[in-house]
Parts: sequence; structure tokens; C-alpha cells
Amino acid sequence: MSKSNVTAKSANFFQDLSTVAKRAIRLALREPEAIIPGILIPLFFFIVNVGALSDISDFVGVGDYKAFQLPVAIVFAVTGISRATSLVTDIQSGYFDRLLISPVSRRALLLGLMVADFLVVVALSIPVIILGLTLGVNFVTGPLGIIAFVLLAALWGVAFTGFPYAIALKTGNPGAVNSSFLLFFPFAFLTTTFLPKEALTGWLATVATYNPVTYLLEGLRTITSVGWEADKILPAVGAIAGVALLSQTLAFNALRGRTKRK
Repeated sequence: MSKSNVTAKSANFFQDLSTVAKRAIRLALREPEAIIPGILIPLFFFIVNVGALSDISDFVGVGDYKAFQLPVAIVFAVTGISRATSLVTDIQSGYFDRLLISPVSRRALLLGLMVADFLVVVALSIPVIILGLTLGVNFVTGPLGIIAFVLLAALWGVAFTGFPYAIALKTGNPGAVNSSFLLFFPFAFLTTTFLPKEALTGWLATVATYNPVTYLLEGLRTITSVGWEADKILPAVGAIAGVALLSQTLAFNALRGRTKRK
């Protein structure tokens, strides 16, 4: 065969995406110690909060405090779960640089990890749901509501991953990536984690109004205890989209910055 007849095989974005995602999933399965605490801690606090605070539910107009706390548990379970530490390992070992000189799609390098993240956070949601149902939480929206509940939580989890990925790509530092979960603490506690928004006062009520987690929790609680109310669920979707826009923009800008160095 003459050289004139030899052509390079064009890269296929979806093949690259699948390859990166499959590798990330395999690595996640080999590192259960990085995932198990992410589910045990939210389950622990769910049980503790329900046991310690359920008596206040009638005073603050919550009703079933287990149903009120279930969205908190699932948001804690899925937030901060990402393959960012694995990405740092690839950067430090030089594997990521080798990928950059290959014809692999640059977007697939990041999106493939996020596909794996989505599957992982869905899997992490299942024990939380099972515990909630075991303790008597009743989804008024039925099985379809459970699916929507998990989907919203998983989308939030993936939306948040942009922050640790941006830090990983900018710094290549595992310590910086591990501390990225600290970004979530203002979101987690300056909101309706323990009390409904109507019970908050002063500056905390003001901050909660601008906190996207407030709308996420309200949407999840509506699916659980109220029904298909669009005026509560759509703001939750909007909050996820807003966080995703910010975090993913940071992540892909960091990816472009690292790509330009090579």
C-alpha cells in the first residue's frame, strides 16, 4: 500500500467520551474507600438529625421531619463526589500530558469524567432513598417521583463537580482538590438545612434567599411531600443550571489553559 493511500482515522467524540468514562468508572470501582465515606457520613447525620430534631417538626410547620431531612442527606451524599483526585494523579504521572498529544477530543477528557460522576452519584443516592423509605418516608409522587428526586440530586452533584475539576486542572495539587468541598459549606448551612425558610430570620433568611441550595432542597421536598408543583421544582432546576454554568465554565476554561501549556 502506498503512502498516498494511508489516512489517519478521524477521532470520534462519542468513542472518546465512552473510553474516558469507562476508565473512570473502573478506577472508581477500584477505590471504594474514596466513595464509601461519602455515603456513610450523610446517612449518619440523617439518622442523628431525625432522631434529635424530629420533635420540633410540629412547631415549625414541617410535618414529617424525616421527609424534610431526606433531601439534605442526599445533597450531602452527592456533593463533592468527582474524579478530580484521579485527574490530579493523571496530571502528576504524566498520563494526562500523553493524552493531550493524542487526537482524543479535549472536551471528552472532562465530560467523560462527568459521565462517570453522574453514574456514581446515582448509585450513592440509592442507599439514601432505601433508608428513607425504610424509616417511613412516603413519596406522594410515587415511583416516578423517586426517579425525579434522584435525577435532580445527581444533576446537582455533576453541576458541582466543575469546581474540583477546575482546581485540579489549575493546580494539579491533590490537597487543593480535597479542600474544594469547603466551597460547599456556605451553601450547606446558610440555607434551609434544619428549618423551613419561613422560620429563618435576619441575615440568615436573606442569605438563604440567594442560596441555590435553598431552591434545590425546596424542589426535592416538594417532590417528596407535596406533589408535582412546577413553581417549586422549576426553581430547583434553575438553581442547578446556574451552578453548572459557573462551575463548568471554570472547569473548561482551566482545561483550555492546561491544554495551551502543551
